[in-house]
Amino acid sequence: MIRPVAAVAAMAPYALADLGEAGMVSLAQNESAFGPSPRALEAGQAALASAALYPDPDWHALRQAIAEMHGQPRERILCGAGSMELIGALIRAFAGPGDEVLGTAHGYLFTAIASQQAGASYVTVPEPNLRVDVDLLLAAITRRTKLVFVCNPGNPTGTALPNAELLRLRAGLPADVLLVVDQAYGEFDPQDPTPVFDLVARGDTVVLRTFSKAYALASARVGWGLFPETVGGEMRKLLNPNNVSGASQAMAAAAMRDRAHMQGIVARTAAIRTEFVADLRLAGFSVPEPSTNFVLIPFASEEVARAADRALRSGGLLLRGMGGYGLPHALRATIGAAEAMRRAARIIAPFGKDIP
Repeated sequence: MIRPVAAVAAMAPYALADLGEAGMVSLAQNESAFGPSPRALEAGQAALASAALYPDPDWHALRQAIAEMHGQPRERILCGAGSMELIGALIRAFAGPGDEVLGTAHGYLFTAIASQQAGASYVTVPEPNLRVDVDLLLAAITRRTKLVFVCNPGNPTGTALPNAELLRLRAGLPADVLLVVDQAYGEFDPQDPTPVFDLVARGDTVVLRTFSKAYALASARVGWGLFPETVGGEMRKLLNPNNVSGASQAMAAAAMRDRAHMQGIVARTAAIRTEFVADLRLAGFSVPEPSTNFVLIPFASEEVARAADRALRSGGLLLRGMGGYGLPHALRATIGAAEAMRRAARIIAPFGKDIP
């Protein structure tokens, strides 16, 4: 019998959202409720004429667009087939058997999977009131800790840690521990990202972002990040040299330069989210303040959450259960079209009476 290596045999597959039956409205994958920039679509269409050629392995045009829009050195930017590829490569490069990767109780689940792939231990600390606690992270550092992952704003909580707290975390970490700040939802956070971006110049911090959310390019699979030169050099050894297709690079570069379109997506999403949260709170739900394109909905119990999920499915709506994130009593709702969110709120509202 052919057997996998022990670390792979012990793993469970990464669990994607249940997409349900055809015709149902999915509010389960944190996709954009609105389409990508027309400029991105035009650029992608034009790039298809070069489909016979391998894509640019150094993402020159895309890196230049990111550098210009964010005022960052082009040399610090690396791109991946989604931020998941960058997370996996980071952990494989800097952690292995006997090492620890430190995260938070409700942090992005793929980080745990990537740690298993590398043979490293994934350790978490609690998130009191569904928020990252810097003091708990610092207290959990050991001699085995190699990386600390913080998703900010958080997924699935939606809550955001103030920049000052991230800076305090970095200041308190040992110099040989790499801090990774995953800002997949950073465009929805009103905080200025510059102080966090500036940490990269220290040589011990990485900041990750994606085009899947605010830029509405989830299908294109493009992530990017700011990396210290020494860290980026090791990363390049593990990234597929042709990891982002030519069409995806062209679309992402055009989307990055169409800042007005991205800001429009963020503003429209926030407006629908505000109405949805208000409806839920009026029904008695204690919803954490979100800085993302989704909302976490805590119910009175796991049983009530399951009942609400059944009711939503009967109404043609799919939300995502949060049992895998240690929140079996909660559902996560991606912000979709306004009509779909109003319908979701009407279906969910009666379950608020079960909350003490």
